[in-house]
Amino acid sequence: MRTARLLRTSTFRLALFYLAPFGLLVVILFAFLYLGTVELIDTQANATIEAEIRGLAEQYSERGLTRLTEVIAERSGSKGEKGSVYLLTGPDLQPLAGNLSKWPAATALKGGWLSFEVERGRGDRMTTHEIRAKPFRLAGGFRLLVGRDMAERAEFQEAIAHTLVAALGITIILGITGALYLSHKLLRRVETVAETSRTIVHGELARRIPLEGSGDEFDRLSNSLNEMLDQIEQLMTGMRAVTDSLAHDLRSPLTRLKGRIEVTLRGAADLARYRETLEHTIADTDAILATFNALLSIAQAEAGAARASMTRLDLGRVAHDALELYEPVAEKKGVTLESTIDGGAAIIGHAQLLAQSVANLLDNAIKYTPTGGRIALAVRNAADRAELIVADSGPGIPLPDRDRVLERFVRLDASRTSPGSGLGLSLVAAVAKLHRAVLTLDDHKPGLMVTLSFERALAEAP
Repeated sequence: MRTARLLRTSTFRLALFYLAPFGLLVVILFAFLYLGTVELIDTQANATIEAEIRGLAEQYSERGLTRLTEVIAERSGSKGEKGSVYLLTGPDLQPLAGNLSKWPAATALKGGWLSFEVERGRGDRMTTHEIRAKPFRLAGGFRLLVGRDMAERAEFQEAIAHTLVAALGITIILGITGALYLSHKLLRRVETVAETSRTIVHGELARRIPLEGSGDEFDRLSNSLNEMLDQIEQLMTGMRAVTDSLAHDLRSPLTRLKGRIEVTLRGAADLARYRETLEHTIADTDAILATFNALLSIAQAEAGAARASMTRLDLGRVAHDALELYEPVAEKKGVTLESTIDGGAAIIGHAQLLAQSVANLLDNAIKYTPTGGRIALAVRNAADRAELIVADSGPGIPLPDRDRVLERFVRLDASRTSPGSGLGLSLVAAVAKLHRAVLTLDDHKPGLMVTLSFERALAEAP
């Protein structure tokens, strides 16, 4: 079953696809080797035969037929070179000297060359040998035939054929083995991802795909999937937290609203009481709607859907607009609101969500700063960053609680008595994440200093 799965993998099919041209390349390589070597053997044999013919012809012209006969007898004897073929005949083709019994019935080749076969004994059996030879006519009608045994050429051809078959066999075996190994490795990695996915589907959201540490494409893919699973788990956890917090935080205002209406209806008909109840009901409804609107804004920022609406904007202008909105509120409470806004702090951002974030920071600062306190709003350029800072002189946030206050519906004990839903800093954190900004909460001594550090936008072309 597992072998069948290996054979069906795309890696195995791809390896076989590359095995075919590689095998063809092996055949072509051996063909070139074979043709080149055979041509070299033929060239050397031809050169040797022609050199011997010239030498024997010189012997005949200088020292006569008797000396030529002696030389041929010597060279074709047991002391002669192995594989050489000689035959000297008279005009009537009667043999005079050499190691051939008669003039052969040969096949004519190009350039006056002849090819024929002879039988020679090898042990108890006879073998057929191919002879390449060239005839030469001497003065007086005598004919000379000099040739070479091409057995070495035949042996080389046979060796090349056997080597080619062996090389192809080894290539195929190695190719299939490599394909199976790669398929097994790939299938193992894929099965790891599939098993982890099945585990997550069955409820273990904390499970992650293991990494091998090789840094290959599978590790990079697994790392991306793990980041996606972290985000999904975070969203699922946030959704559960929102559900629980909504059930807890909205129960009180809804119960209070219902109870107030019931008490009013049970009492005597009084227009003033009805008006007062309706006014409180509207206030509670506004608070509930504000909670839902804040949750929708956080969801919009965390989902990244608002990224398509992000444009180039001036962070200083966003801060200045929020400052004008909250100056009357700060003045009414007796809090001094100061500002230092540098120009040219351009970023890529979502204007509405950024304005809401700055408004939340100023609202919190005014809410928790006592009468006579001071709040500073600053926008400044720092190298390639644009920073927005809101600092107050209120009670601040203890260091252990600074990460926790960024979660939804988290309100510290000191702020339980003041109105609010605990979503202000959660929205700021979500908007910071959407803009890939760095959000830090620091001690202002006294008070809290919130810093949002954005990456500055590149200068626009004129």
